[in-house]
Amino acid sequence: MPTTRRCEHCDEPMPITARSHARFCKPACRAAAHRASRAIPAELTARPRWVRRTARKVPVTVGGCAASSTDPASWSTYRDAARSTAGAGLGFVLDGDGLVCLDLDHCLDAEGTVAGWARNILDMAADSTWVEVSPSGDGLHVWGHGQLPDDAGRRLQLGDGTVELYSTGRYIAVTGRTFGDTPQRLGDLQHVIDSLL
Repeated sequence: MPTTRRCEHCDEPMPITARSHARFCKPACRAAAHRASRAIPAELTARPRWVRRTARKVPVTVGGCAASSTDPASWSTYRDAARSTAGAGLGFVLDGDGLVCLDLDHCLDAEGTVAGWARNILDMAADSTWVEVSPSGDGLHVWGHGQLPDDAGRRLQLGDGTVELYSTGRYIAVTGRTFGDTPQRLGDLQHVIDSLL
């Protein structure tokens, strides 16, 4: 059974009338995705560690084959990944070079209000680093510089929420939808990581 193609921006099913190479369900999504691509910090777009991802967040190459977060041969440049129509969106691979992502799951309500446990993390980051809304629309990715002990990922329960910390061997789905007015640069998150751990 064929998989339903989905819009790269809003993740809604593509209209039946959409061309086979179309990536967005409507012009507004295409325009929003273009704006979002300019929002991704150069510290990420300059690294050739991009993959595509399916709607279920499975990493694929720009050609649509299976990709791996531990196999550099399956990664690409940002430019090639952004131009590809494979899958439903973009992903960035963390490989232990000092870039980290804090994944704050289910921390935004329908109005965009941040849960208290997540607000504490954002306050520690002090608006010094780029934060994007996750593909689900109810989570946040806090990107920056730092190291995790043994580079191992961590999953922490904080009150009603969950934060996952990653620095290597993982890929993160990237939307480019900047949260609030956070800057288009990656700041130092080591003090945030140390506080959480």
